[in-house]
Amino acid sequence: MVTEEFQNLIYSLVRAIPRGRVATYGQLALLAGYPERSRMVGRALRDVPRNLKVPCHRVVNAAGRCAPGWAEQAILLRREHVVFRPNGNVDLDQCLWDCFEE
Repeated sequence: MVTEEFQNLIYSLVRAIPRGRVATYGQLALLAGYPERSRMVGRALRDVPRNLKVPCHRVVNAAGRCAPGWAEQAILLRREHVVFRPNGNVDLDQCLWDCFEE
């Protein structure tokens, strides 16, 4: 079960991801102190109320793949100049957020 405390922690982390960068579900789980809970991160982000303004589009899976069924995610990322590979995945080598650097 995803607690409100966990959700708020994840929302704070996602808000810290700068424009033009992405984070992975696993990266956020690790930063939150739950290294094996990347799916919990996904669940927390699935139901974010719009009024909270959490840039969920900046979170991708470990391969750089956007969320299935959310075509707008790639559009939003491209507007922020996120680089994509020919296979349609985000180029994590160029765009992965280094939270310790920024």
